[in-house]
Amino acid sequence: MRTGIVYHPKYLEHEQSPTHPERRERLAYTLDQLMEEGIFDLENIVLLEPFEAEIQDVLEVHTREYVDFLIKTSETGGFIDLDTNVPVGLVDVALLAAGGAIRAAQAVIESEVDNAFAMIRPPGHHAKPHTGAGFCYLNNMAIMVRWIQKKGFRKVAIIDWDAHHGDGTQEIFYDDDSVLFISTHQMPLYPGTGYPYETGKGRGEGYTINVPLPPGTSDEGYFYVFEKVIEPVIQEFEPDFIAVSAGQDNHFTDPITGLALTAKGYAEIMKRAVNLASELCEGRIVTVLEGGYSVEHALPYTNLGIIAAMAGMDISNIREPENYLSELRWRKKYYATDRVVENVEEVRRIHSKYWECFGDD
Repeated sequence: MRTGIVYHPKYLEHEQSPTHPERRERLAYTLDQLMEEGIFDLENIVLLEPFEAEIQDVLEVHTREYVDFLIKTSETGGFIDLDTNVPVGLVDVALLAAGGAIRAAQAVIESEVDNAFAMIRPPGHHAKPHTGAGFCYLNNMAIMVRWIQKKGFRKVAIIDWDAHHGDGTQEIFYDDDSVLFISTHQMPLYPGTGYPYETGKGRGEGYTINVPLPPGTSDEGYFYVFEKVIEPVIQEFEPDFIAVSAGQDNHFTDPITGLALTAKGYAEIMKRAVNLASELCEGRIVTVLEGGYSVEHALPYTNLGIIAAMAGMDISNIREPENYLSELRWRKKYYATDRVVENVEEVRRIHSKYWECFGDD
């Protein structure tokens, strides 16, 4: 299986501050690990060069007023909120990130590769039509999905497994029945949205599915959510394309969250998503990097696991160094599994009126 990796050195230039959680080391450590493992030397790995997104593609998602604000503020610097400032030159790298997501989709559609991982930054899933937030400026995922739809692939399923709820992506597609948005996320946690009763509106009612997870949720909890919610509903939806917002702040070493997913767990859920794409939409799947702030202990290994799973490699030996595992022992909460089961039951009950696969509850 040929897997494309979108990357550009310019992604390392964006920085709000050297100590900001969303800093350049998020990719720098990963690149070192991928080169050490020889990933870029493999015949089935294709490095894809991104391009800047066209303003017209951005305007499919964001308002003209907000785009003009970003362009103008990028000349002098400024602020969106306390966590999200606008460094000088921001708009160029933000457009390159959005274009990187589009480039990944383009490579899949044009059969350059079987699937692709957009290893881009800054992230995007908190960005709403009228504003950025939560380290995000342009909603890379939404811009890519609208681009995909213009290419004739109407039905797109988005799996957002970032530890933070993808409130921006949800808002953009909340009244749209052509996009199935599924989010798993820690609760309570920023931004405070993503309750199971948030199901969409108008013709989009039922096409937003939120699965909140308690702190301490580990690999087993994520596998359970895939088995009971994600896999059956995507199979019923029958998408033309699958897109993954791959936040990696679910890892047990992440400094700003409380979940307990491992690198091998990431590889396994990515493998399950790839299998869904193979079953339902001729393998068309694109993964877009979102959050993840354990720059040394997690991202090099979780990104490696995602790439290995997408490329059909053996993932049985994906793991973090042994000396990190002591953190897993205190982060992982065994009682969290019971809460995950309860939350999944609630989600299935709420959505049983929209989806036949949940009708047996």
